[in-house]
Amino acid sequence: MTDEQVPPLGAAGDRPIPYRFEPDATAAGLAERFGAIDDGTESGTTVTIAGRLMLRRRQGKLFFGTLQDSTGRIQLFGPAQTTPDFDGLNGLSAGDWIGVTGEVMKTRRGELSVRVDSWTVLAHARRPFPDKWHGLTDTDTRYRQRYVDLWVTEEARRTFVLRSRLVSLTRRFLEERGYMEVETPVFHPIPGGALARPFVTHHNALDLDLYLRIAPELYLKRLVVGGFERVFELARVFRNEGLSPRHNPEFTMLELYEAYGDYHVHMALTEELVAHLATELCGGTVIEYQGRELDLTVPWRRATMTDLIDEQIGLRLDITTPVEQLRATCDEYEVPWKDDYGPGKLLLELYEKTTEAAQWQPVFVMDYPAEVSPLSRRHREVPGLVERFEAILAGRELCNGFSELVDPDDQRARFEDQARQKDAGDAEAMAVDEDYLRALEYGLPPTVGLGIGIDRLVMLLADAASIRDVILFPTLRPEQEAPERPTAADGVVDGPPGDGAADA
Repeated sequence: MTDEQVPPLGAAGDRPIPYRFEPDATAAGLAERFGAIDDGTESGTTVTIAGRLMLRRRQGKLFFGTLQDSTGRIQLFGPAQTTPDFDGLNGLSAGDWIGVTGEVMKTRRGELSVRVDSWTVLAHARRPFPDKWHGLTDTDTRYRQRYVDLWVTEEARRTFVLRSRLVSLTRRFLEERGYMEVETPVFHPIPGGALARPFVTHHNALDLDLYLRIAPELYLKRLVVGGFERVFELARVFRNEGLSPRHNPEFTMLELYEAYGDYHVHMALTEELVAHLATELCGGTVIEYQGRELDLTVPWRRATMTDLIDEQIGLRLDITTPVEQLRATCDEYEVPWKDDYGPGKLLLELYEKTTEAAQWQPVFVMDYPAEVSPLSRRHREVPGLVERFEAILAGRELCNGFSELVDPDDQRARFEDQARQKDAGDAEAMAVDEDYLRALEYGLPPTVGLGIGIDRLVMLLADAASIRDVILFPTLRPEQEAPERPTAADGVVDGPPGDGAADA
């Protein structure tokens, strides 16, 4: 810092907040560089660090504090005879941001520390700051006040560091395989690419209703038509649905498309990607999720939907089973159905209610009914089915992929069937997208597509039970009333008795 940037000393509350502060060290960097120096010695190196004062304790004429920055924690050591404004330093509140300059040293008890030769306040915490011993115990408060949760809940900080690394590793994995990252519109004139209820907004200048995208799929396939043979997008998507441990109306989807491939290509890519991420982030392909072992080692099992239903309920059903028998089976297993459900929809409902959650180890569920797959290419061998797969891990869907429908006539017929369902009251059904049909008429080569839920993938690798634990700011119900605005607590209330004092 220059002399002009150093605020004058005085009572902590009277110190002006500088416009700029320039730390030259981090807690983790100091631990790596000076962790091996002898106990009770000084390093001869002066550093400047900054962060939040998380713990502080006065022991006679000694000040002990714990400074936390984005990399970790380090102790502050302030003898009264050499520390400027010793009383002001001791009067700081837990959570205050401070900058400190001083020599790196180790106390006699072996605690790596920075001696407080000068210090300045960078921001005051005007609300009581939770201490590391109690944290935020109410989960709703953790989600609403993530800016506090990240400081006091180490697990939360680790989760979001893992998420950042996962996204970075995924980009690198795909780029090394020739995929190009692209961006497609968030505002769609026609909702499409998935079966979901959209959010609606209005563009005033064009006097036009638009929809927040429920999937980037149809735009990405337009790009394949345009000659980009391998594309991907890490897309923020929006679905007007309820909240649950697995659902947030705003979430992140990885979608990718590859010309000349079929669904076997992206099954292989999916298992390779997930195994790679597990190895890099968790140290191996065998992980623990919610107390149970999950083996992500390649290859994963492949099984048809009908095979899995048979294994689960002991009854062989398929697309040719009479509707009356499928309805009776649904009734037996208390699976709701509607009069307009065909055999494909009845099979899907039965699978989802009786079988999906029982699949713990990774499995690719293959060959879905065409009735519930309006964008998938028809199966090359089995009439009534499509070449579609979902990866199920720990009893829940991680991804959806398929050999893409490339026939514009077949696509139009399926769009029109979806439009009839929408007119009949199905809010999740698709509409006819004439521009996408026009793109198909220019020619889409054999193509495979894949969508992976990034949030659910992070949940698996971070061992998180709820999607809210892996989204920094999840969607929440409004608070019932505005919270009171308390002032920072007076006095020292950090940590258990004796914290820091043993270093005296």
